[in-house]
Amino acid sequence: MSNINPLTLQEHVATFTAEYEKFSGGNNAAGTRARKALQEAIKFAREARKGVQEEKNARKAIKS
Repeated sequence: MSNINPLTLQEHVATFTAEYEKFSGGNNAAGTRARKALQEAIKFAREARKGVQEEKNARKAIKS
């Protein structure tokens, strides 16, 4: 899990928030960028979840 940086998720959320505000103001292109930021957050979350599970399993194996 050492390669997972929680700030990355925050960056994706911040990008989404900024782009969504622009989209709400009428900028349709910003909607595409907002969706992209959400997709990147989803990818990151999947990898982070996988990393956490792997570390949990490794710790469990060490205790056994």
